[in-house]
Amino acid sequence: MLVERFAENPLITPADVPPSRDDYEVVGAFNPAAIEYDGETLLMLRVAERPKDKADDEQVAPILNADTGEIELFRKKNDDPDVEIPDSRSFYYKGKMHLTSISHLRLARSKDGVNFTIDKKPAVFPEMAYETFGLEDPRITQLEDRFVIAYKVVSQNGICTGLLETKDFKSFERKGIIFCPENIDVVIFPEKIGGRYFALTRPVPMYIGPRGVWVASSPDLVNWGGHAPLLLPRAGQFDAGKSGGSCVPIRTDDGWLEIYHGSDEDNKYSLGAALLDLDDPTKVIGRSTKPLISPEAEYEVKGFYGNVVFACGAITKDDGTVTIYYGAGDESTAAATTTIDKILSTME
Repeated sequence: MLVERFAENPLITPADVPPSRDDYEVVGAFNPAAIEYDGETLLMLRVAERPKDKADDEQVAPILNADTGEIELFRKKNDDPDVEIPDSRSFYYKGKMHLTSISHLRLARSKDGVNFTIDKKPAVFPEMAYETFGLEDPRITQLEDRFVIAYKVVSQNGICTGLLETKDFKSFERKGIIFCPENIDVVIFPEKIGGRYFALTRPVPMYIGPRGVWVASSPDLVNWGGHAPLLLPRAGQFDAGKSGGSCVPIRTDDGWLEIYHGSDEDNKYSLGAALLDLDDPTKVIGRSTKPLISPEAEYEVKGFYGNVVFACGAITKDDGTVTIYYGAGDESTAAATTTIDKILSTME
């Protein structure tokens, strides 16, 4: 097997996470960033929650009022002719999308990487005008004595990528938007290369062009340029529909090892890998010809939105063992182990 799923999966479910307020319920605890910090495995979860009083015949969108700091509810009946419901995650009203939950970022801690204690309160909660629909899918990169977190911010103005910075995972400084709508799945490399920071990005063309991984660079983590396509979808393969960066690239003797996600024509999300040149990450050395992990377990096939394996973080040990923490079915958090050698064996 390329990966071995944890026998304890799913490690974290919505039932394990206390909601941020008594009148809400958690519907997702998934897509975690992962890092080792202060002797613990630290996961930064995307926690999606919604009001408990939602009726079966209506759609409800929790939306932050950035002026008051309050979450307001936008309600519409299912039989309203202006309502369209594509899936459980969202609905359209008069052509405008609304989300059925609002997400924040929450920390979970473990001494063994398996059994986690979830913080009772959010680490980062929506506050800004560009966060009114929520915060999603963080990726943590350690840069010397600080940690930078690329995270997806959603509002009525679009889906962007924002940047957080912390030194202690107690206080977080917002650095603002670093990629405009719609550019998501941003993963920042853990060191400068040739004097510049590099990141994998995922622009989302509306009319022309595939939805795949691009690369960009920056002198300061805020101003980005040098945008170029890198890992685009491949017809007939597990990543034929879309591809996007997942985990922070791992430095190996052979190159930067990137674990990424890809969806096929049926929108099934799997994980693959690519190897990039150490000195020039715009050059692809190799790429998986088969997925590392695809939805197979019940908690991956089912869920809030099924047939999804989506990673935002992995932890690598000195012996080459890699533990991938991933979102399963857009609902829970699971993990699987593999090795760098096994990942490299999937490539050509």
